[in-house]
Order: sequence, then structure tokens, then C-alpha cells
Amino acid sequence: MAAKPEIIAALDVESRDDALSLVGSLRGTIGYFKVGSRLFTAEGPRMIDEINNMGASVFLDLKFHDIPATVAGAVKAACAIGVKMMTLHTCGGVDMMKAAADAAAETSAKTGLPRPLLVGVTVLTSMASQDLSAVSCYEGDVESLVLRRAGKALEAGLDGIVSSVHETEAIRKKFGDTPVIVTPGIRPVGSASGDQKRIATPAAARDAGSDYLVIGRPIYQAPYPVEAAEAILAELLEEQGPSYA
Repeated sequence: MAAKPEIIAALDVESRDDALSLVGSLRGTIGYFKVGSRLFTAEGPRMIDEINNMGASVFLDLKFHDIPATVAGAVKAACAIGVKMMTLHTCGGVDMMKAAADAAAETSAKTGLPRPLLVGVTVLTSMASQDLSAVSCYEGDVESLVLRRAGKALEAGLDGIVSSVHETEAIRKKFGDTPVIVTPGIRPVGSASGDQKRIATPAAARDAGSDYLVIGRPIYQAPYPVEAAEAILAELLEEQGPSYA
């Protein structure tokens, strides 16, 4: 039976005040909060400090993708400000991902801070097979590409990967229980899909084997975000279907 995954609430909002208001209301219900490029660009590293000071954990979703030395430097900086998890693009290659993993371990050893989890983004949940062929020479299916990139991420020393629920079960069957799987594109029953294409319900992601569910608009755009989060948690506690094992 699949374990209940943890929710990461996405702070894809306009300002520091909006973000801190959400953290303040949700932190008794949710422990992890995603800071992405929008909020980080607007507010900077102090946003991480303020969320940490409120007793919550930060998932830094900046999807680092550059030459190995540049990404290693970015990872060191992120480690030093106390993030608990961060993303990199797997298409940056094994050398880049290995440099990131080494930088995280080195910084943790020097600072005494816990080493954050490093997870590799495989294929964005806003993309389907036709989108991949439109922007590259890749003509295969999404699942095959996700599995290939997941394998390279784990080979490089990352802790896990980011993938949609549509590939999660295949990842579990191929790589087992060890990799951390973070799943965006989560939409409770009745929610609009927005710009996401490979989406699923919280219960479907749980049953497929996801460890963390990134949920944004269904929570922060809800009239009552706390009640929306509690409803999702209640869905995750309902009777579970067969697991991936």
C-alpha cells in the first residue's frame, strides 16, 4: 500500500506579504512551501529566511541549468540559506548534476547545516509528447525520456526526481523505493487544469508512489486556502488503491 505523500504548497503569488500570509495560515496544516522563480526574483533570499523563521521548510524550485561550475555555486548558495529541497534540470547533464550533488555535500560538511534534497526535473508537466518533438529532435514518448533522465539523475548522485504522476509508477518499478519523487500537476477532482497537461488527482499520485505533491492554484486561489488544503489531506487519507509494488 502506498504511503501518504507530503504536500508542498506552491507560493506562486505576487508578493512577500501574500506569501507570508499563506505560510502563516497553512503552516499548521502543511510543512513544506515552494518558492519558485517568480517569488524569488521579486523578494530574494530573505524570503527563505522568513519562511524558515516561521518554522516551515522551503522547497526552492529554481530549476538550475547551466555549466557545472555555475550550478555548483548556486547550489552552495541555496544550501547556505537553509533550503530543505531544491530542483535542477536533468537535461543539464550528468556532469552538472554531479557537481551539484558534490557542492551540496561539501557545503553541508562545512556549515553543519543538513544537506538538502536535490531533485532533478525530467519533463515539465506543461509538456506532452508533441511539445517535445516541436522543440527538439526527440520523437519518443514522454515516459521513455523521463526514465532515461531519471536514471542519469540517480547515477549523478541526486536524491530523486520531479515527474508527473503518469510516469511515477514506471519510475518506481524501474528504480524501486529509494528515489524521492516530487509530483507537480496535482489537481483535486473538479479543479481546472490551467496550463498543465499531464495532471492527476492527489489520490492517484499517492497510489502511484509519489513522496511529495506540489499543489499551487487549488490551494492559494481557493476562497479558503486552509479548508482547501485540509480537503486534499482528507482525500489522501481515504482508502488507497493498489500500490506500485
